[in-house]
Amino acid sequence: MRNGYIFRVTILMLEVIIVTGKITLGPRETRLLFELEKEGRATFDLGDVMRITGFGRADAWQIVYRLSRKRRITRVERGRYVLVPGRAGIEGDWSESVFLIIPQVIDEYYVGFWTAMSHWGMTEQIPNAVFVATPKRKRHFKYGEQMLRFITISRRKFFGFTQERIDKEEFNISTREKTVADALVFPQYCGGLSEVAKAIWNSRNELDWKKVIECIEKMGVDVALRRLGHILRVLRTAPEVSRSLAKRKWYGFRFLDPIGPKKALTYSKMFGLIINVPDRKLTSW
Repeated sequence: MRNGYIFRVTILMLEVIIVTGKITLGPRETRLLFELEKEGRATFDLGDVMRITGFGRADAWQIVYRLSRKRRITRVERGRYVLVPGRAGIEGDWSESVFLIIPQVIDEYYVGFWTAMSHWGMTEQIPNAVFVATPKRKRHFKYGEQMLRFITISRRKFFGFTQERIDKEEFNISTREKTVADALVFPQYCGGLSEVAKAIWNSRNELDWKKVIECIEKMGVDVALRRLGHILRVLRTAPEVSRSLAKRKWYGFRFLDPIGPKKALTYSKMFGLIINVPDRKLTSW
């Protein structure tokens, strides 16, 4: 009896702590959040809400709906939600944990593309979303103020990641070399080809070019090798790599920039490319 009283008092105290301005968590909502954090649950479903609160489906759904409106939980897929921790603040804006929430909602993934470029210091730009590569189909969702974009790639391309650590927790992220390889294959997820060229320049002294080429070859996208050779020639860096790629026999012509205008400015017989963006644009940064 006394323990139940203490628990109710604790809930009321938590409500007072959390109440600010127009955003108020009621006793039912506060109890649910309290229990979820107590259980160490990052994700939950309606069944968990019914179990913890003892309510039926309709009332449990109303609690979920209100918490979603108050930005204390985020829907990650149909019937499944992720808890935004209390230390996110009353506005639910918290960026520290965004990488750590990903393994809670999907088991096969790595942080990649523009986000990985930023993590490895290849660019000073802060992408407006967290890009995640996965061989599975997964809907995008917003966590606090950050959008998580899940890019579905084939299993042949799903490799080349390592683990990084935040607050003793680990998450998967593409290696520097795989990040460059992915960027050359998918520049549309990396801020465009000019941003990719800048990333290559900024990381030129840290990259193992042999590993970059091996990653691209394993992915089976030869146009990425052509783009690499051309960009290195324009940047006048790693000339031995560019010369080696220029000696290969390329069949047909491919667009240098897959998201650029479908109009040829000129052609590169050296790399079998349709040059549809000028060199000055690649170095406009």
